[in-house]
Amino acid sequence: MTTIRTRFAPSPTGLLHIGNARAALFNFLFARHHGGEFLLRIEDTDRERSTQQAVDVIFDGLAWMGITADEEPVFQSTRQPRHTEVALELLAKGLAYKCYCTPEELKQMREDAMANGKPPRYNGMWRDRDPSEAPAGAPYAVRIKAPREGETVINDLVQGEVRVANAEMDDMIILRSDGTPTYQHAVVVDDHDMAITHVIRGDDHLTNTFRQAMIYRAMGWDLPHFAHLPLIHGPDGAKLSKRHGAQSVVEFRDEGYLPEALCNYLLRLGWGHGDAEILSRDEQIKLFDLDGVGRSPSRMDYAKLLHINAVWLRQGDDDRLTNDVLDRLKNVEGVSTDDTTRARVLALMPGLKERARTLVELAESAAFLGRHVPLTFNAKAEKLLTPEARAILDGLARELAAVSDFTPEEIDAALRRFAEREGHKLGQVAQPLRAAVTGSNTSPGIDATLFALGKDETLARIGAVLNG
Repeated sequence: MTTIRTRFAPSPTGLLHIGNARAALFNFLFARHHGGEFLLRIEDTDRERSTQQAVDVIFDGLAWMGITADEEPVFQSTRQPRHTEVALELLAKGLAYKCYCTPEELKQMREDAMANGKPPRYNGMWRDRDPSEAPAGAPYAVRIKAPREGETVINDLVQGEVRVANAEMDDMIILRSDGTPTYQHAVVVDDHDMAITHVIRGDDHLTNTFRQAMIYRAMGWDLPHFAHLPLIHGPDGAKLSKRHGAQSVVEFRDEGYLPEALCNYLLRLGWGHGDAEILSRDEQIKLFDLDGVGRSPSRMDYAKLLHINAVWLRQGDDDRLTNDVLDRLKNVEGVSTDDTTRARVLALMPGLKERARTLVELAESAAFLGRHVPLTFNAKAEKLLTPEARAILDGLARELAAVSDFTPEEIDAALRRFAEREGHKLGQVAQPLRAAVTGSNTSPGIDATLFALGKDETLARIGAVLNG
């Protein structure tokens, strides 16, 4: 049995777009599902637009998503001698030829074709010319001889059988006049040499497949299996753009999404398995195959992603979430991220994560744990701290000071005891107390909140309000 090998081959010319990230995920899961290998190739032959920063973004994004290659990344730019070697082999076999057309001639060719209502294609001017007619010392490109009769058929694993008449294809350039390979040529040579068995990519590459098939067949190489994924659109069905919201992996990370949630959502965006919605990585690998991929474009649903992220947050490890929160609070003015704050956040995390949908919201809700007295209060908290409420806080401080074992259970008992003795409802006691110790009108349960702060800090915060 041939080992299944897939690849993700991004161009390092920008951000890791969400569509590319999904393609990487599908390639990774397909390889893992079949016990195969997943590879990474950086297609950096466009030296003017390729940047190291973009390469780093790709590596960082994939690492964050937990998508790891089984071999060292291949940089396409290092393989140019091999691309040239194959082009010259085709030339030697008479399956490609030298084209000496000038830019002006090519421009005129396109204009003439369009004037006659035909596609602006190369007309094969040098295809069958005698080499002796070549202008001495003139630069030339190498073009492959496209088949002129019949049709090319691709049995796509997602799109089904797709056909194109060979007469519709022209003799494409595989080696430019400056000696550099074209994308269409380099990708075929690389996929062959890397023993790629399945090419899984966006369906915007479907037309490329017919052109690339010419090179495979001219070289006598087996074609890989192709699977072209429908693109991701915005919620309105239009091409995904900035106006819809985040588009890149980095943006989603910055907005507080967990990698598990984003991968989970991307998996379900265009692939389905019954009613299964929340799937671990192991479950994804077990279930994923290409027969579950639909043919229609997917629509980005940010509300659905937010829901899935909230589910993963609630399931998240408290220690890891605490570290994430502290990282986000490091640059927040007036908030300490020392060991004391860490202990408080960790203690309150079970309650905090139940109320948050993103890491941004989680960090915002935890920030009060790292602030120093006197606190600043939001408008709703200020409204709660009436003279009557302050009188309640005064008595409550004495009640809490007498609690020897400052646990959530003992704190709750003390609050209920005080409320009953003073003739108040529990809410009349808890709400001003919450405002005094958090600066807000919302928090997890007041007993858990006070426990996380500790007895001394709780009394210091109440005292600051009473003396303010």
